[in-house]
Amino acid sequence: MRRYLRVVVLCLACGFCSLLYAFSQLAVSLEEGAGGGGGKPQAAAASWLGGGGRGAARGAGSAGPAAHPGRSDRCKDFSLCYWNPYWMLPSDVCGMNCFWEAAFRYSVKAQPVERMHLAVVACGERLEETVTMLKSALIFSIKPLQVHIFAEDQLHDSFKGILDNWSFLQTFNYSLYPITFPSENAAEWKKLFKPCASQRLFLPLILKDVDSLLYVDTDILFLRPIDDIWSLLKKFNSTQIAAMAPEHEEPRIGWYNRFARHPYYGKTGVNSGVMLMNMTRMRRKYFKNDMTAVRLRWGDILMPLLKKYKLNITWGDQDLLNIVFFHNPESLFVFPCQWNYRPDHCIYGSNCREAEEEGIFILHGNRGVYHDDKQPAFRAVYEALRNPFTTHHALCQPRCPLG
Repeated sequence: MRRYLRVVVLCLACGFCSLLYAFSQLAVSLEEGAGGGGGKPQAAAASWLGGGGRGAARGAGSAGPAAHPGRSDRCKDFSLCYWNPYWMLPSDVCGMNCFWEAAFRYSVKAQPVERMHLAVVACGERLEETVTMLKSALIFSIKPLQVHIFAEDQLHDSFKGILDNWSFLQTFNYSLYPITFPSENAAEWKKLFKPCASQRLFLPLILKDVDSLLYVDTDILFLRPIDDIWSLLKKFNSTQIAAMAPEHEEPRIGWYNRFARHPYYGKTGVNSGVMLMNMTRMRRKYFKNDMTAVRLRWGDILMPLLKKYKLNITWGDQDLLNIVFFHNPESLFVFPCQWNYRPDHCIYGSNCREAEEEGIFILHGNRGVYHDDKQPAFRAVYEALRNPFTTHHALCQPRCPLG
């Protein structure tokens, strides 16, 4: 019996070797037929596959043939690496076995890496909070991140001085913008609720070349990759243009359903501290409203809403958003409270079931809880991310040497 088993094993081994030889001959014929031309981008993709891992994914946005000279051509010299195990390749040849890479060259096409867009508005004493929020975003995120910072002029130099030191992060870019409102009503918009808070309403009109955007308040901390909330864009149906979390989970302690003097979305309203937007759809949509029978576009509906409700709104731009989506509920995607977890979810007992079951994904420290002792857990998370030593290690490993 053992003799037959050995024969079977030997036959299987020979068959496997023959199969590998056939594939290697196929790879050679493909290489010769292509003449080495037009395959460089795909070879770069194969090299990326060989690198693998989180570090390779983070650098994919900036790496390519230009960043690694000669890498895309190294499989042409088959006398050097023809069907050799990768651990036997010379030290100047990196990546995977060239036999497999030659095959991948014809089966894998390089896909452009999607860039995520994050926006924040900072005025007054919000520099430290904003920088801490950005640290949390960069520590966890994977895809390249473009940050749009709208700030008062006196804060621009401070932002540049800090963020320019993060240039070693190849997947991070930022742009600074001044605070701008429509000239005819600038003073009225600027003093609405808090200084500059209503700037978020005009992002679709200012960032005209940005398709989708995640807006967050300065007191937001990411506890998982932005990639995860960004992926919710793919869950939008054909009518949805934005996503927010409910203002409250428990109607008995809700603000809107007890005190609001204006329309609001759903049973308890929505909170705009974390707002995911498909801005292309927002710019194209005509919105139903209670001011006219004619539907209005985003840029045309904001000022009439303010004029009608300015004596009835308490939370400024968030109230205006609630009014808009009250009349257009089909346009809003509501994500769970764990994506916008606030002190309201635990002051009167825990009332965010999703956070209890799956954890908190995004922490929202409104009510100033990062800077007092009313919510020690919120403050502890903030201090850990604010700490320069902690975040320097988190941002640099394994992408840069520590000084």
